Amino acid sequence: MKLFIVVSEDWSFFSHRLSLALSAINNGFDVTVLTRVDKFDKKFKEKGINVINVNFKRSLKTPLTDFFNLIRLINIFRKEKPDIIHNVALKTILLGSIAGLFSRDSLIVNAFTGLGYVFSSDQLRARIIRIFIIPIFQLIIRRKNYWCIFQNPDDMNLFNQLGISKAERTVLIRGSGVDINEFSKKPDKNSTPVVMLASRMLWDKGIGEFVEVAKRMRRNNVEVKFVLVGAADTNNPMSIPSSTLNKWNRENYIDWKGHHNNMPEALSSASIICLPSYREGLPKVLLEAAAISRPLIATNVPGCREIVRDGYNGILVNLKDTDSLYNAIKSLVVDDKMRKKMGNNSRELVESEFSSEIINSQTLKLYERMKNISLSMKE
Repeated sequence: MKLFIVVSEDWSFFSHRLSLALSAINNGFDVTVLTRVDKFDKKFKEKGINVINVNFKRSLKTPLTDFFNLIRLINIFRKEKPDIIHNVALKTILLGSIAGLFSRDSLIVNAFTGLGYVFSSDQLRARIIRIFIIPIFQLIIRRKNYWCIFQNPDDMNLFNQLGISKAERTVLIRGSGVDINEFSKKPDKNSTPVVMLASRMLWDKGIGEFVEVAKRMRRNNVEVKFVLVGAADTNNPMSIPSSTLNKWNRENYIDWKGHHNNMPEALSSASIICLPSYREGLPKVLLEAAAISRPLIATNVPGCREIVRDGYNGILVNLKDTDSLYNAIKSLVVDDKMRKKMGNNSRELVESEFSSEIINSQTLKLYERMKNISLSMKE
């Protein structure tokens, strides 16, 4: 069977979907990735994965480029006739779903990795976009050959309630999994606890609240280091300017390290991983941190609470509440035994529920289920 995975950027594919593609190949699929090829062209060939370069833009300011990409997808689908088209994330889901209308025999899987700026922001711009995008999704995604994957039950229930997805063709598969061999259990060797927030540098990741807590810890003479890992994302309306990040660095409350190419190494250098995000699909960084046996602190919001079990492997805090965040971080900073216990529980949780092997198996079973239902409807 021909499986097409549609994802906006090549780095995102290799970070989140490579394991699925390789698992599909091992199960007899011919896999092609449609993405904007930037730095990983040779790596596709090394892995035996076909690739078609599509100039996707994640920005909301490129309607003309989006239109040409839509025409390109329609032509590719008509020519190649894939059996399954697996669209990943909101914008590529929209383009891939519309293009899928012209590939009538294809089965479409739309994997919502979170609701993104359009559905999670209260800004006027986001609210206006929702007015137009919801009816489009309702018209397209409810078709009989379209299926939806959600990473958490909150997003899944919301889309079912909005009439965007159909409950009988909606599946909960929690995240893209984590390689528990690559992200192996690592001891915390820090003499002074290090609290790390690793993500794109966006306001809605709770970075502002994280920095405020760092300042407060400094004023109260708490022995702890605060570290930010990740690049500024200029394509996102919620991006934090590099000038602001550099200013925080100069003030010496936090250490912004920018992008890191080796996440197992980066995460293992921390004592606690913190993500006070406003909403997530299921944050991969928390899965990876749990796999290397770190305690987690995150907001009690959709996505985060799928991997953070309050009091077991971490602490859930209130949304946009710096007092709640401060108290949670301080409680773990001063209690090394609790950090170790919660870290061990994190590792056990990933091994039992969130490994790549488990998630890939669930996705391949969905493909098989879709195929069987489609065949039965044609008989």
